[in-house]
Amino acid sequence: MIAVLSPAKTLDYESPLPALTPTTPRFATEATTLAAAASHLTQKKLSELMHISPALAKLNADRFRNFADAPERPAMFAFDGDVYTGLDARTLEDEAIAFAQDHLRLLSGLYGLLRPLDLMRPYRLEMGTRWGPRVKKLTDWWGDRIATLLAADVAEDGSGVMLNLASQEYWAAVAARLPGSVRVVAVDFRDGDRFVSFHAKKARGLMARWMIEHRITDIDAMRGFDSAGYAFDANESTDDQWRFAR
Repeated sequence: MIAVLSPAKTLDYESPLPALTPTTPRFATEATTLAAAASHLTQKKLSELMHISPALAKLNADRFRNFADAPERPAMFAFDGDVYTGLDARTLEDEAIAFAQDHLRLLSGLYGLLRPLDLMRPYRLEMGTRWGPRVKKLTDWWGDRIATLLAADVAEDGSGVMLNLASQEYWAAVAARLPGSVRVVAVDFRDGDRFVSFHAKKARGLMARWMIEHRITDIDAMRGFDSAGYAFDANESTDDQWRFAR
């Protein structure tokens, strides 16, 4: 089983890291190509494309301009949003990190698809960003490449199953592009009957952590997820669309 998470907008390149053996992103060439293209955009254009403030536009313009010389950090330890608060990678044991490397994937607008220990440079480039006159969004720029690599990971894993813990924006880069042989199980998190975005994001990270800590490889065992008071709601779930509520 392969679980899939979205990236985060906020990054952490300051916290101490455990001893790790990093890996190289499999779409490193594509990331360099995108960063080079973005480096030619003005701060104003970046602000318009990404719907960010002038200050954030300047930060990211500088990042793209100096991309080749920027520091690198394993992706699972570089992302620092709500999802990654739930994942809390810095407190995982070595064996759990090794399991995550084999069973967790992180979607990315710039890097396409990352393994937890793949080195990444700081950036902000969301999958829904409009990108050039010939493609509407980055999802179109990436085409089938992300889905093809994910499908290969699932085939190597041998389970034939993918646990979708990604946001709709990022899953759009994969949806309808996977072969029919891959079973996808999506998860919906609720507080009572309400969907609360902040809580749902953290819950996605919590579920990924629960899978990693318990070394879960069988999708059916994921129904046992019970962190932070969540429980599987059989009445509101289907075979491939699960609901957890608290």
